[in-house]
Amino acid sequence: MVKETGRKLIAQNKKARHDYAIDDVVEAGLVLLGTEVKSLREGRASLTDAYGRVRDGEIWLEGLHIPEYTQGTWTNHEPRRTRKLLLHRKEINRLIGKTKESGLTLVPLSLYFKDGKAKVEIALARGKRSYDKRQTLAARDAAREIERSAGRRAKGRE
Repeated sequence: MVKETGRKLIAQNKKARHDYAIDDVVEAGLVLLGTEVKSLREGRASLTDAYGRVRDGEIWLEGLHIPEYTQGTWTNHEPRRTRKLLLHRKEINRLIGKTKESGLTLVPLSLYFKDGKAKVEIALARGKRSYDKRQTLAARDAAREIERSAGRRAKGRE
């Protein structure tokens, strides 16, 4: 069997970067069942309602939807079960401290295979208010317009 290398994206939470101000990003492994891995290899997962929760000194991922494997039998997994994240103890303690002291939440950004192992990119994030979102969109539009005008000027059209 050929060993997998590289990074293969399965699912991405694009709305997270819109709804939250990202402070720190950490890569974590996932504890999965066999049918979950097979379903992920088919590229089927959803991170839209997922979030990280601290429980008993461990970090758990809740709300991650991995649909049942189509060829699975009675041993198939539950689609929205809570899954444990695999991190080093120092990282867990740091994340627990940050979430308790400063009101940050754990939000998954992407789910992918890295060298054949399922990984999730989880971020310490602070929720944005509606005016923050509008400011972000306005800044992005202004930067895009500046790039366009610079491109037109470089081509000699302006």
